[in-house]
Amino acid sequence: MEHGNQTFIKEFILVGFSQNLQICVTLFTMFFVIYMLTVFENIFLIFTIIVSPNLHTPMYYFLCNLSFLDLCVSSSTVPKLLIDVLSQVRRISVIGCLIQMNTVLVLGGIQCLLLAVMAYDRFIAICYPLHYTIIMSWRLCGYLTVFMWLGSFMFSAAPTILKPFDFCKGNQLNHFLCEILVILELACGEISFYKISIVVVGFFTLLVTPVFIMVSYICIIFSILKIHSAHGRSKAFSTCASHLMVVFMFFGAGMTMYMGQASFSAYVKYISLNYLIFTPMLNPLIYSLRNNEVKEAFRKILSKYSVTNAVS
Repeated sequence: MEHGNQTFIKEFILVGFSQNLQICVTLFTMFFVIYMLTVFENIFLIFTIIVSPNLHTPMYYFLCNLSFLDLCVSSSTVPKLLIDVLSQVRRISVIGCLIQMNTVLVLGGIQCLLLAVMAYDRFIAICYPLHYTIIMSWRLCGYLTVFMWLGSFMFSAAPTILKPFDFCKGNQLNHFLCEILVILELACGEISFYKISIVVVGFFTLLVTPVFIMVSYICIIFSILKIHSAHGRSKAFSTCASHLMVVFMFFGAGMTMYMGQASFSAYVKYISLNYLIFTPMLNPLIYSLRNNEVKEAFRKILSKYSVTNAVS
């Protein structure tokens, strides 16, 4: 397609995974089950935190934010994927594609910052327990929340909004969603601005943030080792282990995607499945199964619900 005809591109075709009917049905079933589990798990975790007074602390406030983000990430990608899996032609408008791309970028940026904030929260709680309530005030939590959302929008979405893409290299996307790496493959003109933006944003979100988290947890580990109570050490390690598992899953996939790829390749869409579909489902399981306070809150809610049903 010639450069002068770039304005005629009104939609993209998503290649997806396969056109084989049996494979498509299998994928639809798998993604549908994963999505239902993701929605149920995260809503139930959010509900549990809201209705349990003993969980009204900054730690669980940020965990509630993480569950909300997981719901948003999954809902911005999976419903469209479910429709496309059973479709012969997988279309998405250019406007819809760019909205999906920026939504994923902003939510991903927020999650990077949120995981860093959660590490900082644990650092203060374990290393400076006597000053925790003063440092991690609800006012600070509110400021951090606003900073995460506005900061992610400005750094992640603003570059593509300020300088919209021009397309002149076809309209077929070798992916199941609109990811910026594959979008760049079809962009024409000067695209160095976008590549520089990806490098700069990736440096802060995928390199500086994990380093901050690792330094926080090195300090935390040294503080935990000084705890004399075996129960106290076990509780602290359990909470930190849950967070670190989530960190490794999310940042591992993100670094592979954005820091390890000079250009888009076909297998990268499978890496996207990890942090866009599987991680939102696994996060609430990791935090709930490894956290005794959350499990106890679960049991209280379930027992209260059982008693209510028995009485009625």
